[in-house]
Amino acid sequence: MTPDVIIIGGGLAGITAAIELLDRNLRVILLDRNGEDRFGGLAIWALGGLFYVDSPFHRKAGIRDSPELALSDWLSASEFDDDDIWPRRWAEHYVSNCTQEVYEWLKPKGVKYVPSVQWVERGLFRPGNSVPRFHLVWGSGRGLVNHLTNHLAQHPNRKNLTVMFRSDVTEILTRNGRVNGVRGKNLDNDQPFEIEASHVIAAAGGITGDVNVVKQHWYKPWGAPPEKMLSGSHLVANGDIHRHAQKVGAHITHLDRQWNYAAGVHHPDADHPDHGLSIIPPKSALWLNYRGERMGPVPLVGGYDSRYLIERICQEPKKYSWQILNMKIARKELAVSGSMYNDALTQQNKWAFVKNILFGSQTLVDTMLSRCKDFVVANSVEELAGKMNALTGEKDIHPEILRKTIETYDAAINRGEKYFNDEQLRRIAHLRQYTGERLRTCHFQKIMDEKALPLIAIREFILARKTIGGIKTDLQCRVLTPDDQVVEGLYAIGESAGFGGGGIHGLRALEGTFLGNCIFNGRMVVRGMF
Repeated sequence: MTPDVIIIGGGLAGITAAIELLDRNLRVILLDRNGEDRFGGLAIWALGGLFYVDSPFHRKAGIRDSPELALSDWLSASEFDDDDIWPRRWAEHYVSNCTQEVYEWLKPKGVKYVPSVQWVERGLFRPGNSVPRFHLVWGSGRGLVNHLTNHLAQHPNRKNLTVMFRSDVTEILTRNGRVNGVRGKNLDNDQPFEIEASHVIAAAGGITGDVNVVKQHWYKPWGAPPEKMLSGSHLVANGDIHRHAQKVGAHITHLDRQWNYAAGVHHPDADHPDHGLSIIPPKSALWLNYRGERMGPVPLVGGYDSRYLIERICQEPKKYSWQILNMKIARKELAVSGSMYNDALTQQNKWAFVKNILFGSQTLVDTMLSRCKDFVVANSVEELAGKMNALTGEKDIHPEILRKTIETYDAAINRGEKYFNDEQLRRIAHLRQYTGERLRTCHFQKIMDEKALPLIAIREFILARKTIGGIKTDLQCRVLTPDDQVVEGLYAIGESAGFGGGGIHGLRALEGTFLGNCIFNGRMVVRGMF
């Protein structure tokens, strides 16, 4: 088959674009380096949140939101540079149209959501999300992908789509100054292929599958990258698509803007070396540096500014951290960001999901304690410090310092809520004002509580997850050169394009904007193309 369009990458953006192209009865070849079991890309590992503005869920809950407020929040968090013209235009485009173009598009495809909108990235030193906007898909990211792949499989024009798995594109081809196809090989048998088409879409992800590439593009103001990092991405997301696009004139920008996470642990079911899992940091845990001391000037608490967490940890001589908690906190608050180990959500088990929200998940706690090497358990501070040092092979944790850190925090709780002058306790009080957080956050739980033992320490590394820089594009997803000329015939969407414009998020993401923009990009590219 000679296609009208070649799509490089079978993630959420590529699948969305394929659906839109089939809707127009066009012929499509989709090339994916992964096997069929990974169709959907990183989205199948995602928790599955989507950022909407003034959605039906907002209106039902009485949450007042608007594109104007969302854009104000976005611009505050992003801190765009003056020359971030296309990223800003993409931000304006998304907040103004995401509910119509993404929510309404997914609705007839059977996508449903957890009723309570989640409130993340509230902002710390500058405004973040002024209101909750994280709409969690019922079924997680895997469920979202399943809805779209099922729709694709049953599409009346399915015969117009050829999907080639395990296909590695090694070159983007040009003729007479225009991109006209790709060249590559099958990864299983080295069989070469060369395909021509009038339009080529790059949708092959970012760079976070290769920690070495992440380190090469590390944000310089933070100093040297951490010696040890984990990756929560597929190995095939290694930046190859950026290099291929650059050879035909594309401007690759802001690869040092990465949306990584501060609470990464070794994956119990590792897919590759240094494969990591992102813990949703328990709010009632003490977040400590490698010596067992709280980091300041304000204590680290998740849910406000994920970028700041990494920035602060990277100011330490050793760029990893610990969270100290007890069994009661772990049962109530321990959670994982992703479709894995969120069985109730992913399998759409309503009663198990409600039970986990109200009482926590003992199953998850037991799994992490028994299978993740970054968790240690003890019945005393001295025993805990010894096990922490044994895990690292160092003697950085001094029991007396760790004990003083814990006792100081517990003493602040003992004084009573009206006397709280500890910033972590103030933030827990703030978080608990919103029902969605109150149900999952302990009521000012002390660490050294005899009824809540044993103690738990979690060693946490920086986890590379998403690339928020990439191939610069205009609002039609056409790839642009450094001087903003169009690379004819070449388009970029999803993470390959920094989720739009080569960096739609600027320095910070408001979360839910990754999957949302993959779908948004996947629709906009076809609209701009034909």
